[in-house]
Amino acid sequence: MKYTTEIEINKPIDKVIELFYNPENMKHWYPGFVSFEPLTGVIGKEGAKSKIIYKMGKREIEMIQTITKSNLPGEIWGTYKTKGIWYEVKNYFIEIDSNRTKWKSKTELRCSGFMKLISVFMPGMFKKQGYKYLVDFKNFAENKN
Repeated sequence: MKYTTEIEINKPIDKVIELFYNPENMKHWYPGFVSFEPLTGVIGKEGAKSKIIYKMGKREIEMIQTITKSNLPGEIWGTYKTKGIWYEVKNYFIEIDSNRTKWKSKTELRCSGFMKLISVFMPGMFKKQGYKYLVDFKNFAENKN
């Protein structure tokens, strides 16, 4: 399944990237975020791997993030793997003007096992959640000095 989400953020691109790039900020916009642990490489650089843990309901989910392309401030791509789910996210940051930035996110999702059933019968759930991350980040960024 592939989908694209985008949002306009009322902040300059350099501020958007500064806030997005810092893993310490994930707790402010990534629902259920528990921790971010670098495993190999330099955070945010191509080839870097990190472990992200978040809670979904009562379950803790461990995901491995691999940065596959980093060309900031314009784009950063990564893959994310957890049990039954693999997805690639291509994030593009586009300067609209000196005070506004568009964040466009292209996602490809592949599921197996039980998660494949969910993706077939409820595909909108994944796109809705992906868009919620953008909205939550926008709200965080616009309210951060």
